[in-house]
Formats: sequence, C-alpha cells, structure tokens
Amino acid sequence: MSRKERDRLTIMIGIKRQELTVVQAAGLMGLGYRQSKRVWRRYQAEGDAGLVHRLRGKPSARRKPPALRAQVLARCAEERYADFGPTLMAEHLDREGLKLDHETLRRWLLATGQRTVRRRRQKHRQWRQRQPCFGAMVQLDGSHHDWFEGRRAPCVLMVMVDDATNRVRAHFSEQETTRASYEVLEGWTRRHRLPRSLYVDRDSIYRCEGVASIADQLAGKAPQTQFGRAMEQLGVKLILANSPQAKGRVERMNGVLQDRLVKALRLAGIGDLEGANRFLEEEFLPAFNRKFNVPAASTLDVHQAAARNLNEVLSWEEVRVVQRDWTVACEGQWYQLDRQHEAMSLAGRPVIVRTLRDGRVQLVYRGQKLKWRALPGRPQRAKCPAIKAQAAGVAPAAEHPWRRWGAAAGRKFWREVKAQGRATQEAARLGVQDCGRPSLRSASLRPAPPAGLKRVADNKQRRGHSLVS
Repeated sequence: MSRKERDRLTIMIGIKRQELTVVQAAGLMGLGYRQSKRVWRRYQAEGDAGLVHRLRGKPSARRKPPALRAQVLARCAEERYADFGPTLMAEHLDREGLKLDHETLRRWLLATGQRTVRRRRQKHRQWRQRQPCFGAMVQLDGSHHDWFEGRRAPCVLMVMVDDATNRVRAHFSEQETTRASYEVLEGWTRRHRLPRSLYVDRDSIYRCEGVASIADQLAGKAPQTQFGRAMEQLGVKLILANSPQAKGRVERMNGVLQDRLVKALRLAGIGDLEGANRFLEEEFLPAFNRKFNVPAASTLDVHQAAARNLNEVLSWEEVRVVQRDWTVACEGQWYQLDRQHEAMSLAGRPVIVRTLRDGRVQLVYRGQKLKWRALPGRPQRAKCPAIKAQAAGVAPAAEHPWRRWGAAAGRKFWREVKAQGRATQEAARLGVQDCGRPSLRSASLRPAPPAGLKRVADNKQRRGHSLVS
C-alpha cells in the first residue's frame, strides 16, 4: 500500500470504531461525501485490499507496444551502441523512425540490466557568469583522445568554444602544437572574425618559460611564445587560466565531444584526419551547434575585423643580425640579401626571418620585405694562400710571396738553425770546441739564409735577436 492508502486505512478504522463520521472522514481524505461512501463500502466488503488502487499491477493504456520495446532493446544491445547513453541513443533511434522518450528508454535499460546508475562525487565549484556578447571571449583547448578507436593512431582535437553562446569550432591535428592552434584560430576567424580575447591553459604553446632578452627586459616586456606574439600583433588578449576548472566550459565540451563525436565517426566509418575534418565542417558541427547553442545576453557581435595579412601574422618569426657580407643565418640556413637594398645599409642591423605555415620564408626589415636568395651552405671566408698551405702541411715554395718579400723562411729552415746551435753549445760544454774557432753567435757560423731573407736576418741581428732559442 502507498502512504495515501495507509492514511485512508487509519480513517476507515476510525469510522468502524464510530470515532469518526463519514462526513468527517470525507474532509480528512479530501474527497466528496459520495466518494467517501464508496470508499467506506469497498472497505466493508473487501477489507484492507479494498483501499488499494484498482489499476495497481495492470499495464498502462499509454504503454509502448511490446514489439517496439523488444526492437529498441535489441538495437541497444548491438556492440556499436554499447556505450551510448539514453539521450543520445533516443536521438539515433528517432532518425530511424523509432520515436521514444529518453526517460522511457532509461527505465527500460535499467529494468533489463543494460544500464546501471553511477553516482559521482561532486566538488564545489565557483560559478562564473557568461560573457554578455558573442566574440567577447573564446576558450581554446586541445583534447587528446583515441578519437578513431584504433582505426588510426591517437590524435588531438583543437576545440574553440564561445563563452556567451556555446558555439563550437574544432579541428583535428596530429599533435597539440603552435601550428594546430594557428589552424583552428584561422578557421574561426574566417567564419566569425577575430575574438576579443582567448582563454587558454598554461601550456608551453601559450606561456613562455624562457628568460627575456636584455632589450626586452629594459623595455619591460615579458618573454613571449610565437602564439603570444601573434595574438599581440592581432590585438587579441591572451588570458592564461590558473586551473582546468577555470575554463570549464571548453573542458566540459571536450567530454561531450569525446562521447558524441567518437560515436559519430564510428557510424560514419571515418578513419583519417582529412575525412574527419571534412565531416566536422560539413555535417557534425552545424547540427551540433543548432542543438547546443544558447542565446547570448546581448545580440551585439563584438568580434574584431581580421587582419589582411593574417597568414603572415600566424607564422614563426626570429630576429637575426645581418653579417658584414650581407648574409643572414637562421635555423641552419643562410640567406644572401640582394644588392638592390644597398641604400638601406643593412649590415649589422636586425631583421626578422619569418617562416610561413606553407614553408615560405620572408625577410623583413621595419615592415619592408627584402629580396634574398638561399645559399647552399655556410659562406666560406677568403683565407691567405700561405695559411691554406700551412694548414695542409705543405712548405711554401722558394718563389712564394712570403719568401720573395722576406716575410718568412719556413719552419724547416729555423729548425736546422736551432739544431746546429744546440749541437755547438753541447760541444763547448764538453770541452771539445776548438778555442780558435769563433763562437756560435758570430755571424760567420750562421747558416746563410735564402737570398730573399738576407735583409730580414740583418734587421733581426741589429735588434739583438738570437737565432738560438
């Protein structure tokens, strides 16, 4: 018996004991006098069972046909629908002509044991009001997941969610990199223009861990990543979240997509990134946004106008100094600046080496693009012929400029001179030197230098230079 029926039982016992009248009982039960007399007669005739509702245990007249229930449960038991929830499964059944409320489906699944109730512990979160206008703030995050369920290697889905309307933009990439962030942002900009601000996490793509250069420190600038530099040029405010829960809107959207998008890709039989991105653009996201978009508090669209050189801003830029020979080195590649920029006196000045996403390279000086040509390798500096010969271990010839102009006599010549001097000193020490012979320092004992070196030897002698070391 229900609680209502037990209350009526207490009142009927009061009437039986003549503690209550039927009129008083009608007021207590909230029924009319005639209906109260009917309840009293059923109780007198059947006892406690007469107070039980007559439809108890009988099938409802509004119930679904047993054939429909069997068909739906058989479809839910298929392997490809094993992880579908009641709401999503009801939507797919509706497309097949099987109209069913998701609550009815949930009860059927619970009754057959195909679904169990999971209770999750909830943590306290601070609610934040949505932005009032479309484009005021967009949350960006990369979702790492096995999106294709083993049909290809795991990848990342870059997701952008507008804070005011829940409008979603997504793009598949191999990894969460600066290029992947550029591509999803470009797709959003081409469709809706530039947002006012981007809410991101503290990944190394968006936050620089390095130390600023001396020039930036003097200017009071913090170090920037390539993505941060691009956002500054575009006028987009980059907001770094202190926790994943701070940008909970895009985090929750990742969970929804990991449930719905994975199953949509499974049903469509897609197993490659190109086909998945095309499926996102043409089929999934339009229907998804129609279903989950919410109206903004204000109808004003505050997106900014996109830059004309958007492709050049969403690139990689490095500052390099022009060498004396008007070459620039960056990432192991050397570039030779054209002669037509001679009037700009670029030697020793910093230029920007910009690498576009398609691989093209631009050299920019104060906003002006420079003309250049790529060099096959590092430019070889001109060396003196004698240095080349010395490095190769070859003695200069007699007619070499060094010998002809008296600049050097060569190592072999001076080794012989020193060896002869040491031998003479050793003989003098042992007492075998002839006292009538002049000493080594006498000019008569010195080896005769080559003709071209006579003047150099005389000069060294006048300066008191000894040939013996």
